[in-house]
Amino acid sequence: MTDLDTADPHDGAPAGPPPWINPTMQQRIEWRDGDIVISVPGKSGTTWAMNIVHQLRSGGTDDFVDIYAEVPWLELVPSPDAEIDDLVARFDQITHDRRRAFKTHSAPGELPYIRPESGPDVKYLVVMRDLDEAIASMRPFLDRHSDAWWELWGIPKEAIVGPDFATFFEGVGQGLAFAGFAFLAEWWPLRHNPNVCFTHYADLCRDPEIQIRRIADFLGFEVADDAWPTILEHASFGWMKEHESKFELCSVSEVPPLTPGAMLRRGEVGRSEQDGITPEMSARLAEMGRQIVGDEDALAWMYKGGPLPD
Repeated sequence: MTDLDTADPHDGAPAGPPPWINPTMQQRIEWRDGDIVISVPGKSGTTWAMNIVHQLRSGGTDDFVDIYAEVPWLELVPSPDAEIDDLVARFDQITHDRRRAFKTHSAPGELPYIRPESGPDVKYLVVMRDLDEAIASMRPFLDRHSDAWWELWGIPKEAIVGPDFATFFEGVGQGLAFAGFAFLAEWWPLRHNPNVCFTHYADLCRDPEIQIRRIADFLGFEVADDAWPTILEHASFGWMKEHESKFELCSVSEVPPLTPGAMLRRGEVGRSEQDGITPEMSARLAEMGRQIVGDEDALAWMYKGGPLPD
């Protein structure tokens, strides 16, 4: 599933994912022992999770320009004339001197899931968020994509963003909701597999150190005691906000996809209503979740986080 996986009713809006997203590329990856896949629905903590993994892998560093150069996005097409074969080849050419880590917005199906007993040792870090919050956060994020990026792909920005949140919700928001619940439905049966780790955005906000140490244990990173203060500082939302340019896809394309300040907003929970989600919208989303997921425990965890139910 992808950021705009929707059939949008507005004139000029794409049906399905936007043209800069190609989920089929990840089907062609030659997976390696030690690979890490960060699988997250749109606006649910993806960039934060990418940085956490990079900080753990590096022992804590600020010596990088763009997190997307350190943790490539498996579905991203940087320009209309990009060759998919070349993009896939770049993934395969990544050096062997450290573990690869990748971002994806896909769940098993589009994303190849390799069971521990059947192939290379690939670990999957799955992060989810209250879907109301994710949808509320998506409109300002899309609104801060650069005009040049929309022009590059020939898509009128207003067809996606809409004149107000209610219009956005009825169009793109509905598709995002379907994609988010489908993402949960695909991953949920695999949540206790030994190469899968579920983490919730709200838990990262509530107690980041516990969650980051838990992720380190899952991924098998042996972290020296004296490295932890730097890792925790650089993996904090506050540090990321202070160094925002490192997290805005500045190296992925000759045309900048985002305007400054687009990627990171607040690092908070519980603000979906202030951002536009009405109680009626929230009720409609919950009913959609019951129809698509059908598991009340799964839905409760998606909205609130906490320990995974058996």
